[in-house]
Amino acid sequence: MAGRQDYHPTSQEDWARSDNYHNSFLLPQDQILDDVLKNSIDKGLPEIAVSAAQGKFLNLLARSVQAKRILEVGTLGGYSAIWLARALPEDGELITLEYNEHNAKVAQENIDRAGLSGKVKIIVGKGHESMLKLTPNPPFDLVFIDADKPNNINYFTEGKRLVRKGGIIIVDNVVRYARVADPEYTSPNVEGVRTLLKALKDDAEVDATTIATVGEKGYDGFLYAIRK
Repeated sequence: MAGRQDYHPTSQEDWARSDNYHNSFLLPQDQILDDVLKNSIDKGLPEIAVSAAQGKFLNLLARSVQAKRILEVGTLGGYSAIWLARALPEDGELITLEYNEHNAKVAQENIDRAGLSGKVKIIVGKGHESMLKLTPNPPFDLVFIDADKPNNINYFTEGKRLVRKGGIIIVDNVVRYARVADPEYTSPNVEGVRTLLKALKDDAEVDATTIATVGEKGYDGFLYAIRK
């Protein structure tokens, strides 16, 4: 085992290089996903979708729990929705919620391009309000929250209602270059994560942990929770 002297601070360049190296072995070239990203950029969407490695992780996770019903909060261009929907069986369904009508239009183009329009339904509107209207039967197996961070607590609260017992809730972007843990730093996004963490401290309905990540998207992390 390497000694501590072999470890040293790394950079964004190192993280991206590492992602690209591992992806070259584990993620086959996918022209559809490449086209989806290009279409999203060409249509003016921000480049804030999950990375390819993160998308594959979501796909593997959904497959590992044999998810048949998935809820996503925050569609953007549909990149993560495509990764998740590809994990579904033929009779599976993914519902994804998007506030911005232009984003939803681009996402629909991308989902159609991926041949998944029969499995994916986009609901346009405020995420929390859309969640309040959902009454899934059976409940969702997995909820992926990747939307406006100030509403994290609202999304998570409804996510608990909508997911089955033993189901999974994932909240993305909860580390934010460690700024969430920096008491001298504040922003609406950071405070949204802190509010969620404070609520989870005494939440007996879930068991959760945060996993920090580094990669081409920088230094961040996700919260992984199981509904008891």
